[in-house]
Amino acid sequence: MAEMPPTAPAVKPANPNFSSGPCAKRPGWTVDVLANALTGRSHRAKPAKARIQEAIDLTRELLEVPADYRIGIVPASDTGAVEMFLWSALGARGVDMLAWESFGAGWVTDVQKQLKLADCRVLEASYGELPDLTQVDFTRDVVFTWNGTTSGVRVPNADWIPADREGLTICDATSGAFAQKLDFSKLDVVTFSWQKALGGEAAHGILILSPRAVERLETYKPDRPLPKIFRMTKGGKLIEGIFKAETINTVSMLCIEDAIDAMKWGLSIGGLKAMQDRADANFTVLSDWVAKTPWVEFLAKNADQRSNTSVCLSITDPAVTALDDEAQAAFAKAIVARLDKLGVAYDFGSYKDAPAGLRIWAGSTVETSDLAALTPWLDWAFAEEKAALKIAA
Repeated sequence: MAEMPPTAPAVKPANPNFSSGPCAKRPGWTVDVLANALTGRSHRAKPAKARIQEAIDLTRELLEVPADYRIGIVPASDTGAVEMFLWSALGARGVDMLAWESFGAGWVTDVQKQLKLADCRVLEASYGELPDLTQVDFTRDVVFTWNGTTSGVRVPNADWIPADREGLTICDATSGAFAQKLDFSKLDVVTFSWQKALGGEAAHGILILSPRAVERLETYKPDRPLPKIFRMTKGGKLIEGIFKAETINTVSMLCIEDAIDAMKWGLSIGGLKAMQDRADANFTVLSDWVAKTPWVEFLAKNADQRSNTSVCLSITDPAVTALDDEAQAAFAKAIVARLDKLGVAYDFGSYKDAPAGLRIWAGSTVETSDLAALTPWLDWAFAEEKAALKIAA
């Protein structure tokens, strides 16, 4: 007799949003938190600038950014923040580019094919692994992602970065900020967007600069044109207004209000450590489930490199791995579609350029109870799809 799939679980996650960006809103969020947003007001008006400055100040407080680091709100999400600095500052010395997933690979493409820097060295690793960090040359600038959002692989710490480095460290921290410990003493440029660990809205990026990064901007003028939204200096001096609520272009006051709400929530639950602890607790739920589940495994091979936010999983059941790549991808997508249709979980498929599988956001805005409720549904959906596979075969 054919093996019967299990019955569907009785309890659904209270919040089915497991997307890796935009991510789940903080617990208890409703649209009412935006009621006092300064809609219809100029972002240059005094009250609006005060709200923008509040968002900057809350970022410094919650993320524990050093007092002498500048914080700016810039266009085009995390991508815009990274691009602003790459275009404005690279070329002063050689650069080491680290890539082990889609976004890191994207920065490599920009530096090699768009900036066309001759002295560019690339250290690569396949999905699930990190490059050999001991090979990084810190007499050069270094560009890397802290947490590989599309691979679920993160750097375990900043111990590999020397305090006496000569070059700048440029860190895309968009899915690591607020959930993982960033050592700012080892980071000269840090970027992220509200839409990740804060569960905020898209379109705006955060750019954080160390004094060394500011010095680079003020002393190096690249031999290439810079679009207006990339220009951070005038007459050889940093445009300080960018980091004091005078944004380069128009910001959404709704997004500002939403970010303020998210950061106030973070402070209310105990600040940065509490947010990190929530993400760790969420990851533990998934890790414990993976340990007892024969059909799934982490894409990240080393335990100390596994992300506690963008948790990427591979389907390892022999009946699935025997399929060709296209069919494996279709199988994973069918699991996602099945739970989407039932309103159990949304948007937890692997990134389009990543190996076929699942990607579940476990950052601090997700409730641990929702992840605990999700895992039985994953087992059920897998069993249903595997049963269908046998019928098709």
